[in-house]
Amino acid sequence: MKLLVIEDEVALSNSICDFLNSENFMCETAYDFHVAMEKIALYEYACIILDITLPGGSGLEILKELKKENKADGVLIISAKNSLDDKVLGLKTGADDYLTKPFHLPELGARVHAIIRRKSFGGMNVIQFDELTLNLQNKTVKAADKLIDLTRKEYELLLYFISNKNKVISKGAIAEHLWGDNMDLADNYDFIYTHIKNLRKKIMQNGCPDYIISVYGMGYKLMVPSVK
Repeated sequence: MKLLVIEDEVALSNSICDFLNSENFMCETAYDFHVAMEKIALYEYACIILDITLPGGSGLEILKELKKENKADGVLIISAKNSLDDKVLGLKTGADDYLTKPFHLPELGARVHAIIRRKSFGGMNVIQFDELTLNLQNKTVKAADKLIDLTRKEYELLLYFISNKNKVISKGAIAEHLWGDNMDLADNYDFIYTHIKNLRKKIMQNGCPDYIISVYGMGYKLMVPSVK
């Protein structure tokens, strides 16, 4: 899943991204207020790690803009401001959690996982979609207790589909979710077709129906065939 790290300390931002990448997240970065505002206007993120003190403006103003635009992105504030009043203000403004600096990266990762679980999957670690069982902690997928061998991108693609089940997702949204800023380097969406083809094949080879429906001219939808 795609995250945005808004943090002006480059070394800290790099450390956060390296750790979260090792947890199979994809991280984009913003080092100042204006770049952060551009990114939240253009893209959606599973979770935003937000510093309050930024060059050019306050992280709280970014949080207010997210709420004003009814964005559903999860928000974890990371800040050296550790007073009770600062924490209450951040949470009342709309943050999902507040972590004071300095912090341990595993704790940061655990809190990001918790926010995404609460927002996208009702707080569950294990998700059931028809005959598929996804374990968010182990990042595994099973069909009838048989493990399906997915690549990282295929797993992320399936998780994205399930978090948007029964909704049409455009090819552009899929590309932006899975590749973030790097999608601008692509000339076409052929790589999406390949990943969807492989994901569909692996699911069906394990006895499941074809859950991924192509919607002509619009994109793809994940749904149980019996409820078409």
